[in-house]
Amino acid sequence: MRKVYVIGIGAGDPDHITVQAVQAMNRVDVFFVIDKGHLKEDLAGLRAELLSRHVDHGRYRVVEAADPERDRSADAYRDAVVDWQDRRAEIYERMIAEELDDDQSGAFLVWGDPSLYDGTLRLLDRIAVRSAVPFEVESIPGISSVQALAAAHRLILNRIGRPVLITTGRRLAAGMPTDIDDVVVMLDGGAAFAELPDTDVDIYWGAYVGSHDEVLVSGNLQEVKQEIVRVRAEQRERKGWIMDTYLLRRRPEER
Repeated sequence: MRKVYVIGIGAGDPDHITVQAVQAMNRVDVFFVIDKGHLKEDLAGLRAELLSRHVDHGRYRVVEAADPERDRSADAYRDAVVDWQDRRAEIYERMIAEELDDDQSGAFLVWGDPSLYDGTLRLLDRIAVRSAVPFEVESIPGISSVQALAAAHRLILNRIGRPVLITTGRRLAAGMPTDIDDVVVMLDGGAAFAELPDTDVDIYWGAYVGSHDEVLVSGNLQEVKQEIVRVRAEQRERKGWIMDTYLLRRRPEER
């Protein structure tokens, strides 16, 4: 039976990859790659370095497919995501059926960890139900940008007896939760933190965490938020894309 690995490759540092991931990569016949356009050069560079450094055999192939276009307008968000996932699932299904023989294995190398804001496992589950070609899936964990951010700022994410919320910039736009003091934000395309009025919150921000391009800013949210907005704009202009994560932490003495 065909086997498909979903392998977390960390937040950008080639040393983030685990021994378990290396062992899985050395069992892979075909690496499936989704071309993300403006991210292609950085992703391709990291992938090539990982394969060169960690895969001992030269028998593998790399198969690429273009990522489907997605409508990112706010009004069509949910429907657009569903449509985009449907079209991406069709691509995955076709690659698995056409590029793998019955006894071969393939792999998707995903940023960070497959369990955190990555839809590959969800799509493969959908495909497995309907596919005429049976396959099994194995997920290999990786270091997420959340872990890399905490390490870069020398933080412990959770405080004793208190929860941590992981959410998106789209959700944060409604405001800082009143009942949770530690909020990790990912996928914030619009810098939602800059609109928060809270005066008792610190921010620990990082872009490209774990990579050679890592940029960090931290401090009182109201004092540093404009600096972060400026740095984000500069980095986006320089690289053509931005991938950032941050922790918002309410100061307990001011509650």
